Amino acid sequence: MGMNRKIAKNFDEYLESFPKETQQLLGKMRLTIRRAAPKAKESISYGMPTFTLGRNRVYFAGYKNHIGFYPGGAIAPFREDLSLYKSTKGGVQFPINEPLPTALVSRIVKARMKQSLTKKEKK
Repeated sequence: MGMNRKIAKNFDEYLESFPKETQQLLGKMRLTIRRAAPKAKESISYGMPTFTLGRNRVYFAGYKNHIGFYPGGAIAPFREDLSLYKSTKGGVQFPINEPLPTALVSRIVKARMKQSLTKKEKK
């Protein structure tokens, strides 16, 4: 976490520690995830805004030059869609100076939330 930021207790506190442009993108990210997973619970985990449904989690975070999005194992099926962005096995970076791909984020979140439910049903 850059700029020796104190760990926020909630999303609003987290948001306030960023410049305005970043705050807008983080707010948009939160809204996109909330709409894609309306039953998910919101919290701060590992210092990042987190949405949890069952054992399943989606994280996102603000950085100086990008918004980090961490949907765990849901990235692989979207590898091609994410080819424009810097990504790893568990996360992707959306540059601050570009519009957020909200439709794509929404599809990834829905896929991630389904993974969780499918695992639960198998137990």
